Amino acid sequence: MTNFKDYLTVKQAGKFVGVTVMTLHRWDVAGKLRALRHPINNYRLYRRSDLVKLLKTVTKPVSKKRKKTT
Repeated sequence: MTNFKDYLTVKQAGKFVGVTVMTLHRWDVAGKLRALRHPINNYRLYRRSDLVKLLKTVTKPVSKKRKKTT
């Protein structure tokens, strides 16, 4: 049985990640993020842990190496 307290609605997920609802829909279609469909109303729900993982991959610090100039 699914525990819905671990899931966010599309609007909540967009706010959590900082993107629009349409972006979430595109990511769902592209397979970047998987949504669960609510069994009664068929709304998309996103698992909070999946959103956290997504944020970690997007916000990884990029190491930049500078060339020494002589």
